[in-house]
Amino acid sequence: MIGHVSIGKSFYHLIRYVLEDKKELSEQQKKLLSEAHNLQHTGRAEVLEYNKCFGDIKELTEQFRDVQKLSRRIEKPVLHLSLRLAPGEQLSRAQFAEIGRACAEEFGVADNQYICVLHKDTKEPHIHIAANRVGFDGKVASDSNSYKRMASLCRRLEKQYGLQEVLSPKKFLPAAERNLPRNDKRKEKMREDISNILNRVTGYPAFEKQMKDLGYQLIKGRGISFIDDKKVKVKGSEIGFSLAKIERILSIRQQLETAAKKQMSLGSASYPPKAAMIQNEQPIQRDNTVTSVPALSGLLEELLKPEYGADYINPELLREAGRKKKKPKLKP
Repeated sequence: MIGHVSIGKSFYHLIRYVLEDKKELSEQQKKLLSEAHNLQHTGRAEVLEYNKCFGDIKELTEQFRDVQKLSRRIEKPVLHLSLRLAPGEQLSRAQFAEIGRACAEEFGVADNQYICVLHKDTKEPHIHIAANRVGFDGKVASDSNSYKRMASLCRRLEKQYGLQEVLSPKKFLPAAERNLPRNDKRKEKMREDISNILNRVTGYPAFEKQMKDLGYQLIKGRGISFIDDKKVKVKGSEIGFSLAKIERILSIRQQLETAAKKQMSLGSASYPPKAAMIQNEQPIQRDNTVTSVPALSGLLEELLKPEYGADYINPELLREAGRKKKKPKLKP
């Protein structure tokens, strides 16, 4: 289980985010994403619990602001908590509601206003809690050690519900738990989407268009970067799809497309055949070398595997190298 905690100033923006569909996605994009991943992008939010509040976005915001006025010194009265499961795990609606209450209790807002909302637009269902740090008695819930408290809560909930253990920030873990696997679903999903699109297009314009249809922004220069629907930027080389690799894949697909058209003109039974199923042994000329269609198909299959590219450098290794280079300060 992976948890997140933050504080802020705007009740309205948080409540709108947890209750509504993503504003940056058009209806067509929602439809494409839902079909591609079998997820719910329209009507993604289900309220599990209203705690000492009720109504729509406007009514909730007004109620939260009214209670906020009981504390004149608070600058950031908004508490945002979220919890999501590890890949492949599921919980019932009632269990998610129980987890939401445990999370509110941990952060001292169980008697405050909050809503607990289940989101269904990701492979791992997750909950959001939008809470008022100011209670009806005017006291403010503390935000000290929030990440450590969230990490501790996740470990307890994993044991309670028999869930997979995942890695919390290392500084909050004992040495024995620091090798637990980390799940970066943002990058995994991005790799999967890139691979799926490259497996069905033959040119960069088509690749760029289909990525944009899924809600990504592309930045192409000497390399390539991708920005997802939450405005997180990731370099292509970090997820195994550098610009050079993408161009290589598209070049191979163009060659296979040409071979398939020739095959059709000679009376092939179907067009276009899948790259991995092409059995024509007719050689293809490339870079002054001759390559068979099955060989190119095999190479394409290897390139499309969503693995780290050869140009990927683990940032942890870079940090470790930097620490080794630092010279100790000389004592005066």
